[in-house]
Amino acid sequence: MSDAVKQRVGLSPGTLLHIGERRLETARLELISYTPEQLERRDDLTPDDALEGCRSPGVHWVNLLGIHDVPLVEQLGRGFGLNSLALEDLLDTDHRPKAENFGDSLLIILKILSFEKTGDRLTSEQVSIALTDKAVLSIQEQPGDVFDGVRERLRSPRGRHRQRGADYLAYSLIDSVVDSYFPVLERLGELLVDIEEELADRPQRATLQRIHALKRDLMIVRKAVWPLREVVSGLEREGSELIDERTIPFLRDLYEHLVQIIDTTEILRDSVSGLLDLYLSSISQRTNEVMKVLTVVATIFIPLTFLVGVYGMNFDYMPELRWRWGYPALWLVMLVCVVGMLIAFWRKKWL
Repeated sequence: MSDAVKQRVGLSPGTLLHIGERRLETARLELISYTPEQLERRDDLTPDDALEGCRSPGVHWVNLLGIHDVPLVEQLGRGFGLNSLALEDLLDTDHRPKAENFGDSLLIILKILSFEKTGDRLTSEQVSIALTDKAVLSIQEQPGDVFDGVRERLRSPRGRHRQRGADYLAYSLIDSVVDSYFPVLERLGELLVDIEEELADRPQRATLQRIHALKRDLMIVRKAVWPLREVVSGLEREGSELIDERTIPFLRDLYEHLVQIIDTTEILRDSVSGLLDLYLSSISQRTNEVMKVLTVVATIFIPLTFLVGVYGMNFDYMPELRWRWGYPALWLVMLVCVVGMLIAFWRKKWL
């Protein structure tokens, strides 16, 4: 149990406490304001400046990098109409994806999935999106997000983003996160193929560890996608006063993408279970091959051991002991036994 979780035990509901890894030294705040005619971007703002900028005409996107700064998150959240319980969930980076409607604001929590640059380990980052009638607040744990495509489309004055409201901006952010799941699944599929080839060649103990790591990664994907599907489905069916009717078809399309991701994830999970069975079968087959070789060797030495044991007895009256050709004859008998047994094993295809 982490120190933050221990501190949370016994606290009253709504107590604000950051739970998770601190991934950024200093929180940064940026604001993008736009109308169909103009676009303005400002960086390194204070919370007061960002909230004040949201009061001007147009649509506003406030993006906070760094969720560990609790007072800053609280000030922005209060400005977007979030209560203490919502802020508590927002600060818990282990929280499952959810949507909560407050009437004049809407909170959506979801996960960004990506692979570490130094290896094949899948990581999860929480992103929270708060929507009001003309502003969107997005809170991330660290820079390097998947929203660059949205920023690029906002630069085009003829694009759909500049002609729509804040609800379409919020949809675009969620859609960017969902689109980022497809490369993750593609990478997991490649890892699956690599493990299959390794199993077909020569499985090792490291192969089993890779299988369990892949199974863990698929569980992370499943935990991120399944609740998000219910979130998007609820927004599509129940709607909200903050979501325009023109945005509903896009939410429906987003829901279909999530269903496709879930189907792919389940297929990969079934394949991983098959890989585990294949690994156990391969190990069992290798063990059987080793035991077969040892059994053949032991079987060949059984009659030889018998002959040596007979002529190793200390009796005075053994006819062959005084025979001049007794020693070569015994070797000849043993060689004939070995060759005969090898031929018999070969004909039965045991070798």
